[in-house]
Amino acid sequence: MHDKPKPYAGLKVLDFTRVLAGPYCTMLLGDLGADVVKVELPGTGDPLRLQGPPFHAGNGLTFLACNRNKRSLTLDLKSAEGVALARRLAGQADVLVENFRPGVMARLGLDYESLSGAAPRLIHASISGYGSEGPDSRSGAFDLTIQALGGYMSLTGDEDAGPIKLGTSAIDLAAGMHCQAAIAAALLQRLATGMGQRVETSLLESQVALLLDTAVDHFHTGQVPGRRGAASTRAAPRKAFRTRDDRWLVIDAAREDHFMALVSAIGRPSLQRDPRFSSAAARVARQAELYALLDARIAEFDFAALAIGLREAGVPHALVHSIEEALAHCRDTRRDMVAGSAGPAGGVTPQIASAVTYSAFDVGAGWTAPPAVGQHSADVLAEWLALSADDIAGLRRRGVI
Repeated sequence: MHDKPKPYAGLKVLDFTRVLAGPYCTMLLGDLGADVVKVELPGTGDPLRLQGPPFHAGNGLTFLACNRNKRSLTLDLKSAEGVALARRLAGQADVLVENFRPGVMARLGLDYESLSGAAPRLIHASISGYGSEGPDSRSGAFDLTIQALGGYMSLTGDEDAGPIKLGTSAIDLAAGMHCQAAIAAALLQRLATGMGQRVETSLLESQVALLLDTAVDHFHTGQVPGRRGAASTRAAPRKAFRTRDDRWLVIDAAREDHFMALVSAIGRPSLQRDPRFSSAAARVARQAELYALLDARIAEFDFAALAIGLREAGVPHALVHSIEEALAHCRDTRRDMVAGSAGPAGGVTPQIASAVTYSAFDVGAGWTAPPAVGQHSADVLAEWLALSADDIAGLRRRGVI
């Protein structure tokens, strides 16, 4: 399986992205075999390299997390010669990905309208904070600010506490995944039409898209949901509970048979006949009363004993894992999510593995570690533009690369 080509083998991706959302998108393309050329500033490279501590081998760890399977080309886009080279490279690319603020690529002549005449098959993908139009389009955006503006922080956290962000930069990652899926759709359409196109997403749209069922509830009921901790507004019991030995577990026993099994397993079968909790709708309406009873009872159990009872009763539940425990659980259940990518010196950089497996090829085969700044400048210019060694040496002397 290791020698079977990946679906994007031979696909040329010119990557102008920085920080997290865009680099995550292009990393996913690289995972699937694309030749991803990361365009970086001479000297410093992607600003994410400098974000830390902690650092490893001189790079911030977030940079290492989202830049495997790429080659690094340095290019001074403040010089006319550097911009001209960028345009020539774009003419050779199948896909161009960028996440500058709207207007930057147009000023450089690297927007879709400027490039598509000479490169009609080019797929030009953009990720921005708020989209390319509207009063917010030129504003800066970060995962945290979008979680606030897009409504997620109004839903996250305990009812009596202040807003809380998600535990990771999940909105950046969601935008990267949306963009990667859009590129795949555009490539598929190109097979039929022979033509490229422009695709665009934003952090704001990617976050609001994740509201999905919560937004539909609002459309139909007019209600504005608030923070409920780990509980649900639509089903009960469904939340996190604390045991006597200070472990947390979630229990989802909203379905009738699961509720009956739960109260039996914890030694409170009388709740099966309690008219206050006799239906799913009744349990949602009287969550506070239900949880007062369940919280007190579950707090009398040690986790291990409770888990055995819940498992035997067929009640859906899970321990709230730390990151270390979650990764160990995946490994122990043969869904190992830790992979390695080979570095230039033969070392291995641990990485989160692909979330998808394929029967026709090994997605993790041949992965390479994140590149050093400008590590592949000469190789890329020789391969993509057929520049000679003298040409490349001249570019270095003039500070273009």
